[in-house]
Amino acid sequence: MTGAAELRAAVETWIADDPDPGDRAELQALLDRALARADAEAVDELRDRFADRLHFGTAGLRGVVAAGPNRMNRAVVRAATAAVAGWLAGAGPAAGADATGPAGGAGAKGPAGGISVVVGCDARHRSAEFAEEAAGVLAGAGIAVHMLPRPCPTPLLAFAVRQLGTAAGIMITASHNPAADNGYKLYLSDGAQVIPPADAEIEKRIAALGPLAQVPVAAAGSPLITRHGDEIAEAYLAAVVAAAGSSVGPALSVVYTPMHGVAGQLMLRALRLAGFAAPHVVAAQAEPDPDFPTVSFPNPEEPGALDLALADARRLGADLVVASDPDGDRLAVAVPHPGADWRMLTGDQVGALLGASLLDRTAGQAAPEARLVASTVVSSTLLAKIAAAAGVRYAETLTGFKWIARAADGVPGARFVFGYEEALGYAVGDVVRDKDGFGAALAMLRLAEGAKAADRSVLDVYDDLERAHGVHLTSQLTLRTADQAQVMNRLRAAPPDAFGGEPVASLTDLAAGPGAVPRADVLIFRLAGGRVVLRPSGTEPKIKCYIEITEPVPGRSLAAAREAAAARLVPLRDALEALLAGG
Repeated sequence: MTGAAELRAAVETWIADDPDPGDRAELQALLDRALARADAEAVDELRDRFADRLHFGTAGLRGVVAAGPNRMNRAVVRAATAAVAGWLAGAGPAAGADATGPAGGAGAKGPAGGISVVVGCDARHRSAEFAEEAAGVLAGAGIAVHMLPRPCPTPLLAFAVRQLGTAAGIMITASHNPAADNGYKLYLSDGAQVIPPADAEIEKRIAALGPLAQVPVAAAGSPLITRHGDEIAEAYLAAVVAAAGSSVGPALSVVYTPMHGVAGQLMLRALRLAGFAAPHVVAAQAEPDPDFPTVSFPNPEEPGALDLALADARRLGADLVVASDPDGDRLAVAVPHPGADWRMLTGDQVGALLGASLLDRTAGQAAPEARLVASTVVSSTLLAKIAAAAGVRYAETLTGFKWIARAADGVPGARFVFGYEEALGYAVGDVVRDKDGFGAALAMLRLAEGAKAADRSVLDVYDDLERAHGVHLTSQLTLRTADQAQVMNRLRAAPPDAFGGEPVASLTDLAAGPGAVPRADVLIFRLAGGRVVLRPSGTEPKIKCYIEITEPVPGRSLAAAREAAAARLVPLRDALEALLAGG
């Protein structure tokens, strides 16, 4: 959209159709500034807001909260929900899709004999408003709506889909994105996030949607909208404690932060129900706050995000720090480290620890060989080795919990025990078919209690895993680029035969297919003692690179093996940076 007249026409057309008076006024003010004073900043802002629209892709929608098609607002939520309603009534359940299959169409019935959907939201800016908009559009389409108490964590919404037997679930959240963002996440009837082809079909319906004024919207008091109390949370807590386990003692000194998000109260209830000692909660981050005032970026992976929690842990001499992300689906863990203050564990380290612990605890179950654990192509290979040693099934999936949660689907007799991804996401059992920071926290505290009972630390337990299966050192690089396809095509056309002196033993291009996982824009370079995986980000203009260096331990100390791995990592990272930069 280059011409001023074309831009003005697009803005005025949008304003005329926007259902929100505040958003209409916001756009009109921007347009007035652009027209009356030739305000370059206003023109640039309008061009950006109308350069495209938010596309329904990875799990749904996500963007900055503001007016216009390329932002998160009531109009965008109305369009997306109208498309979801149409898909559910047409291509979804009405077409006879399997309620438990990967397509996720469902036949769940509401009180009037129609389809039902559960809706929840976090505490971000306008989340409650967007949730009410989604509920009104669904009810306007004759779909029964189950509204969860607000705000609520994402795992509770994912649990509620199967608990209530709904056709789908809609969660208004931007997870750990910046404070300016919000999003719209869709779950299918199997309780897992939307996957192809459903997401593409919904995107087509959004593109083909007519004027928003023609979308029927029911009033908040519609009899099709049921507003739930605490009963869903009670059922969830009972299920997650049963899956993750209760306290085994001795009591731990734990520092916990919900990082201004919505997990805090439910986490305290979960810990209490499981018999754990009440944690110390970081006071400045205890209550939901959409501005996230104490952190520059509300993602527990980011440097500095745990500073307040770690300060409290040092002061209290704590055993453990655990942190939720703003919507409660991820978990960060930090532990005291002799001689080096505190150390935040990587997602791969927590994944290996929890996976090994849960396999040990479930070894006495019937048909133990039917157990299955899963991780992704970009996560460490350590869990696969732990699974092999335990004689259980292991599944490697594409990135994203929409794939991890379905890893046991279609595998005869398989029983999902644990899954994780390196970005601090974990699923303990199948209580929630998505990442769940609550189950992970309970399992982690139980593991830490067991270590303390044996006069050992969490790091001692991890040391045992690497002594048994080898050192697995992981690292990441990110290249910001607006032309992801060009970079990936260049690497396919001229793949490197080595990275910093590490010869490439083989190259797997998941875009070529067919294979054990669906086709994807992913390159996997296998080394003699490690792996490099590259993929474009699904939500940002960047290429993500995942490095793993492995070193055997037998014949030397664990410290020596780790030093060798660290020494190999430096030239490999340097070579990869040069390669991505085009050098």
